[in-house]
Amino acid sequence: MSTLFDRLSALYEEGHNGEPPELFGDQRLDGINQFTPAAVLAAITERDGEPGVLLLHRPSNMRSHPGQIAFPGGKIDPGESPIEGALREAQEELGIDPAKVRVIGTSDVYRTHSGFEITPVLGIIPPDIEIVPNPTEVAQWFEAPLGHLLDPANHVGQWVEWEGSMRSYYEIMWQEHQIWGVTAALLVNLSRRLKWHG
Repeated sequence: MSTLFDRLSALYEEGHNGEPPELFGDQRLDGINQFTPAAVLAAITERDGEPGVLLLHRPSNMRSHPGQIAFPGGKIDPGESPIEGALREAQEELGIDPAKVRVIGTSDVYRTHSGFEITPVLGIIPPDIEIVPNPTEVAQWFEAPLGHLLDPANHVGQWVEWEGSMRSYYEIMWQEHQIWGVTAALLVNLSRRLKWHG
């Protein structure tokens, strides 16, 4: 086994078996009784130095979340597990071969005001894995350092007025990339589970 796989697996087990941390959730769920299952792949590149995380920009002409930064992922098909759904979506969107993903496990389901319940799947990929983005679903992809994304010091709390109330959300900046909304929330919760920085 790899050092990164071993370390993340140990942090994953410790973080998910102990006392649950305070997780960040969408505050706009009132009146939503039914959610559509979805899954995303938190694909971590196994580099000698700083491991990275693959993220993508959605095309600006997409009907759902145009232009936003996201993990590869989407709706879970009938009969699929969250892991199967995340791997399929990552293959469809970035051409990632599912056989080359070493899955560590699933983390906390995140429910959104748009009616999705999203299961993040944590997995390790080779640093030289071939990426072939699907232009209908991916405008751009990039790799950000895992340590930067999971560092609580980089999780900036923000507020926005929504339907007459002030709602909080998180923002994580990496170079020119503004990560916010669901993707930032998933990273914040993964950070609280994994405690990458101790």
